[in-house]
Amino acid sequence: MIQVGVREAKAELSKLIRLVESQKEDEVQIARNGKPVVKIVLIRPTPASKRIGVAEGKFVVPEDLDAGSDEIIESLVGGDLF
Repeated sequence: MIQVGVREAKAELSKLIRLVESQKEDEVQIARNGKPVVKIVLIRPTPASKRIGVAEGKFVVPEDLDAGSDEIIESLVGGDLF
């Protein structure tokens, strides 16, 4: 982690972003009057498997989704499963 002043951050913003992007620095803090006020960090993408509910509202499950299941069970196993 490095800390820079606002003036330096304005002059070197692209360089500071590259440092974080390349992971040479995990964060860059920008300080005003010697006190940190903001930080630049890398945004890590969220894997698709972690996005629960991403398809919510995109489709409707039909009421009769399992219609015919008894016939399918009968044809596959010859009777009730339970």
